[in-house]
Amino acid sequence: MKRDGNTVLITGGASGIGLALAERFLKTGNTVIVCGRRHEKLQEAATTFPGLHIKVCDVSDTSQRQELLEWATREFPQLNVLINNAGIQQRVDLLDAKDEWEYYQKEIQSNFDAPVHLTMLFVPHLRKQQHAAIINVSSGLAITPGAWVPIYSATKAALHSFTVSLRIQLADTGVEVLEVLPPAVNTDLGGVGLHTFGAPLDDFADSVFSELFTGKQKIGYGGTEERLLVSAREAEELSAKMYEGFMQR
Repeated sequence: MKRDGNTVLITGGASGIGLALAERFLKTGNTVIVCGRRHEKLQEAATTFPGLHIKVCDVSDTSQRQELLEWATREFPQLNVLINNAGIQQRVDLLDAKDEWEYYQKEIQSNFDAPVHLTMLFVPHLRKQQHAAIINVSSGLAITPGAWVPIYSATKAALHSFTVSLRIQLADTGVEVLEVLPPAVNTDLGGVGLHTFGAPLDDFADSVFSELFTGKQKIGYGGTEERLLVSAREAEELSAKMYEGFMQR
């Protein structure tokens, strides 16, 4: 993947990790499009970063994903990088799950259905581009689940598995497949103030951005990349300890 001259589409790019990466791609000479559900947040991002292109799109909706493909490839025919970053995180007590199924299903649709479908939609276009790449943002919780966010953790584990399969299938196409595995990062994911203990956003984004161009296929921060090397038993034990710590907090 080259550092400049790309045309990059980032889902969930109006804030948090998505916007932080968008800023860095812009500063290094790339065309950047971000999409998100809320027009006001997108407009705020475009005001902060002149030159940023925005598109309202709820990626949990199948028809809007299809429309995004058609719009993006029409308006930006040289689009060569797709970053599947959009996602939501909900704390779920499985012993007292009182909400309607649609509430929980939204998390699956946003975190797993959307990146899989968008990837399948964009692959034919990306295969025609030079220096093409798909970057999936999963999580350290894909390897060691956070039991307080069980659906989120499961969707990220599924996305990790899908990314491995995607990389194998696209190996001879010229389309790079990268995975970013964030730890807890100080963003508003899951709600304002829930991740203030997490890694500083700028430090995380600087580190990840610098590693996108090194040839690494899996990019972590603060040890999340190393979690890929732990055994299944170790991962389960660590998850139990993490949940114990969460309950104590």
